[in-house]
Amino acid sequence: MKKLVLSILMIAFLGFAYAGNDDTKDSKSSTAIVTTISVTGKIIDFNTGETLTGVEVKIEGTQLKAYSDFDGNFFFENVNPGKYNIIASFISYKKSLVEDYNADGNSSIEIKLQAD
Repeated sequence: MKKLVLSILMIAFLGFAYAGNDDTKDSKSSTAIVTTISVTGKIIDFNTGETLTGVEVKIEGTQLKAYSDFDGNFFFENVNPGKYNIIASFISYKKSLVEDYNADGNSSIEIKLQAD
């Protein structure tokens, strides 16, 4: 009798163990392809139109941060497409907030900073 109960329990256990393992599914349908994009832009002075070097640019809600180069350009890699707030800050300038920037990989953003 013990052998019969143990056999039934073993079969039930194996049935539960393999119940969620459906090999008939297409493996591609269960994995989503995540495509990332890059976000580029330029920082300029509002009054003079000159480019600004060393401006800190952050994408709000992420850990992404970049600094503008000698030509005022900045660049982010591996950004998920979507809408973001972009914050630019620089010493002796007012912080600039670009709200709901649509990061789709096809455009560049120009941020103008005003002197404080």
